[in-house]
Formats: sequence, structure tokens, C-alpha cells
Amino acid sequence: MNNIHILLVEDSPGDARLILEAFKDSKLQTKISIMIDGVEAMAFLKHEGKYADSLRPDIMLLDLNMPRKDGRELLDEIKNDPDLKAIPVLVLTTSSSRDDIIGSYERHANSFITKPADMDEFLEVVRSVENFWFDIAKLPPRDPNSNS
Repeated sequence: MNNIHILLVEDSPGDARLILEAFKDSKLQTKISIMIDGVEAMAFLKHEGKYADSLRPDIMLLDLNMPRKDGRELLDEIKNDPDLKAIPVLVLTTSSSRDDIIGSYERHANSFITKPADMDEFLEVVRSVENFWFDIAKLPPRDPNSNS
């Protein structure tokens, strides 16, 4: 898979910019769609309104603490939706709370990553995500009904 579509659900413009920067040097062609909260992300995933032509993401990076609908609520919704539950969701948050870690995995997150405060470490974490999820792991097909 050379063309990766990432859905980034992140309300911090600074963190979103760092993530975009980390993927800019990727050896893969990545398209990153950024949603600022769970309400907007669900509209994107359900192809509603201005997102009627949105592409299904290959993977999602999800912040937990956001306005309107937070990452916990969104994760519940995605993993309980038969059309969306196969999308890998990586929680990428400032929290290192035991309750957030356990709660994310109980909601079927595919990983839980605490954002480092140091910019260089943050960039390295994002590159590690890229290396594992796009080089080693096999992602589900965009069309779950396809055999390819």
C-alpha cells in the first residue's frame, strides 16, 4: 500500500502541524484529513454533508480530549459500527492516565500512545507509528467487501 489515507482527529493546531511535519518526509504517499472533534470526524466517516465524497481512511490517529464529542465517545461509536469497526484507531493523546489507557483498550483501540512533550521525541513517535503500521502491519482494505 503506497498511498495511505490517515484521518487525524486532533483539536490542537500545534500537534496537528507536528504530525503533518513528521509525515511530510515519509517514503509513502500520505493524505491526511484533519478533523477537530468527534462530531466532525463522524460526519467525515459517515460521508455526511460537506464530507459526502470523503474517502475511507486506512488508519485513524485519535486524540482523547476534544470539545463537543471527545475521543472516548468517538471510539465507542466507531468500534460499535459494523461499517467502521475495522479501521485501526491509534489513540495519540497527552494523557498517561491508567483509566484512559484501560478505557481505550476496552473500547477496542488498536494502540495507546502518550504524546511526548519534547518536539523531537514527538516526531520520533509519529515516525515509529509510520514504520510499524505502514511497513510491518497489514491494514484492512478500504473496501471491506473487496478481496484485494
